[in-house]
Amino acid sequence: MSEEDGDGAGYDIASFALEGRPRLIEVKTTNGWERTPFHITRNELAVAEERRSEWRLFRLWNFSRDDLPLKVHPAATGVSAVDAPYGAA
Repeated sequence: MSEEDGDGAGYDIASFALEGRPRLIEVKTTNGWERTPFHITRNELAVAEERRSEWRLFRLWNFSRDDLPLKVHPAATGVSAVDAPYGAA
């Protein structure tokens, strides 16, 4: 989404849940550990509040410290999940 419309949408990825409901995903990535502060815009917070049931924050940390694949949780059908120090929720 942000690649097409810039960062003004309040989320990075427009997706959907398994049952078909819209899912708006904002991804925040840091090179530090899970407690490393990250920036979130007022617009992202506003969209999160307005579309609370749809908006999700995916938090990736320790990103450049290890050359390991991303952990996907819960694993989606047809996707391999690998344990790694990155987090997504």
